[in-house]
Amino acid sequence: MPSFPYRPCFRICTAILSFLILAACQTPHQPIVGLDSAPFTSIEAREGDVLKLSFPGAPNLSTSQQIRRDGKIVLPMGGELKAAGLTPAELEAALLKQYGNQLVSKEIIVTVETSVYDVFVTGAVLKPGKVTANRPITALEAVMEAGGFDFVKADRTQVSIIRNVRDEVRNYKVNLKATMQGGVNRNFYLRPSDIVYVPERFSFF
Repeated sequence: MPSFPYRPCFRICTAILSFLILAACQTPHQPIVGLDSAPFTSIEAREGDVLKLSFPGAPNLSTSQQIRRDGKIVLPMGGELKAAGLTPAELEAALLKQYGNQLVSKEIIVTVETSVYDVFVTGAVLKPGKVTANRPITALEAVMEAGGFDFVKADRTQVSIIRNVRDEVRNYKVNLKATMQGGVNRNFYLRPSDIVYVPERFSFF
């Protein structure tokens, strides 16, 4: 039987293509740890956010305050405090410093009740675009708000969350297929302006 010289070339090309695909799939990404995926615990407060100030030692002082356009909130015992640009933990420290010795119990808890912000969903989803949230929202919930996955194309195991943290771009990978199938996965909560990218499954045809 005569030999076909194109067969070795075909095998070589296939091997090179496979190597490039594997290399492309191994792009560096940030591990999902700690506060990166937590809801609002390390997000800086913004104008319009509603904060709950809890005083365990003086419940009568507990209140909810919306951050005004000037970035300030009104304090329960009088005065004002700049809240915009601070995380809940930083606000707690600022409040304790503000009240000084006026409190018997040196404990104040700040939580974000509502925060209206935008995230963006793109890639293999049915309605890519901007999603506006007024509560903590996970990557999976944002995809559902964008019409859900395009199941013909979507690779749900390699969903990327692209985040800008003080001029540093971070990229996280989450397996939303495992989440949808009931696997043990931590919910990944989004932050303002996060981009959720659902890649397409690779196919030779």
